[in-house]
Amino acid sequence: MMVRNGEWKNWSLKEKIGQLFVFGFYGYEPNEQFKGLIDDYGIGGTIYFSRNVKDARQVHGLSSELQRLTQQAGRPPMFIAIDQEGGMVARLVNGVTLMPGNMALGATASTEAAEETARICGEELRGLGITMNYAPCIDVNNNPDNPVINVRSYSDRSDVVSRLGAAAVAGYQSAGVAATVKHFPGHGDTSVDSHHALPVLPHDRERLEAVELLPFRAAIEAGTDCIMTAHVCLPALEPSGVPSTLSENVLTGLLRGELGYDGVVVTDCLEMSAIDEFYGPEQGAVKAIKAGADMVLVSHTFEKQRAALEAVAAAVESGEISVERIEQSVARIMRLKEKLRLEEPIQPWEQVQGGIGTEANKAVARKWSEASVTLVKAEGGALPLKRDAQTLVLWPDIVPVSVADEMLSGDGTLGDFLKLYGASVVERRMNDESVLEGLDEFEQIVVVTYDASKHPHEQSIAREAVKRAGDRVVAVSVRNPLDLLLYPDVRTYLAVYECRPLALSSAAKALLGDLKPAGTLPLEISAAYPFGWSALPLS
Repeated sequence: MMVRNGEWKNWSLKEKIGQLFVFGFYGYEPNEQFKGLIDDYGIGGTIYFSRNVKDARQVHGLSSELQRLTQQAGRPPMFIAIDQEGGMVARLVNGVTLMPGNMALGATASTEAAEETARICGEELRGLGITMNYAPCIDVNNNPDNPVINVRSYSDRSDVVSRLGAAAVAGYQSAGVAATVKHFPGHGDTSVDSHHALPVLPHDRERLEAVELLPFRAAIEAGTDCIMTAHVCLPALEPSGVPSTLSENVLTGLLRGELGYDGVVVTDCLEMSAIDEFYGPEQGAVKAIKAGADMVLVSHTFEKQRAALEAVAAAVESGEISVERIEQSVARIMRLKEKLRLEEPIQPWEQVQGGIGTEANKAVARKWSEASVTLVKAEGGALPLKRDAQTLVLWPDIVPVSVADEMLSGDGTLGDFLKLYGASVVERRMNDESVLEGLDEFEQIVVVTYDASKHPHEQSIAREAVKRAGDRVVAVSVRNPLDLLLYPDVRTYLAVYECRPLALSSAAKALLGDLKPAGTLPLEISAAYPFGWSALPLS
């Protein structure tokens, strides 16, 4: 059922409120509690996490079942959303084309890369019944201590983020998937993860205009269907200390009024500690809707989901929230559902499988991954590596930097890919300094770090390897290029921006001379940490 021409105005209050919520559930099939939410409220959408995902075919079946349930309940089709940013933040990996993440795309400095990867990702998502992607992340990552944005950002430069973010919006939406730019009004310059606490951005309005807000203005101009809020406090915009998700000054005054945005505003999850610990999803939902949010995301807990629904209903009945305010959001939501043609049935698997995870799509992912490889320093003659020389690879423990990351088993190591391409490799895990024994036996040493600032023993091992082996050492970062700050004396430094197989393959090819690194560093390191060398210019 699709409701058109304002027919939804005849719905009950309960049905109208239901459209304002996006809920997650556990399992590969909708459980009875989630089915009850569909039957009782006709909720507006759901979100997939890895807990809901086996592979492409299973996701297609799940999406089809969810839309069947909404139709059976006499409700309009729901949005089916996912965090499929690419790189380290991807819930769906098996059977689809996993694209490079944002910082890798930033290293290409190419709007074509951002648009093409988003379009192909969007086409595959739409084939699987997923109609809303919580991407791209357009935060400007200019804080080296940021624990949650990091390589999810295209760059520390707002103009680069603006260009590539707008291109990604165009790519997703050309494929029939709603883009959701995040996290408004900016989460890039924080040293606190809002999953765990409430970050504060102390900047004045002039600075916010010059940096954080520019990408959102560009995304609005590009016609982004959705904007996701940030659970961050900006005293310059909201002196009360209320996080932006709950701030009328931010969502209605700034976003709606000054920036002129009339698309759908969705909150980040209200079960994140920045909201949950201070307000709870119940009062968080009430305050977010009063502030101007259209859709409230509660990702995990059934009891909190139902309580949030009931709290909003009670707030309307008491007059705290007007019916008109609810209807403003329902109108935006239904307008977007019509635009996305959600009433069209999901095509059978046999008809869509030929367009999912194709060799042509994977070739595009490979092209842009290889274009992102960045040779940051090349002061010695260590590259290319010799295939027939004894090579030691020191590999770190890969652990999540943030709960947003998706850590997968079986992605392999850089040593695996060097061996695949014919190198003679011994690989050791960087558990303690015993991995440095017998360095003189190796002609070539590759030190790999993932996010070394969080692992002191890896810093120590990297520094000691550089100290002992000098020109024989090549350092490779497989997530955060700022790792270089922790062992700045290394003479050869290569950066890729994730430790997914595609990035490891690209790094191995670059190390062996099979491709020429053409990426440019998306972060300016030398300005903040002058070591007497400069980052490559971003064209």
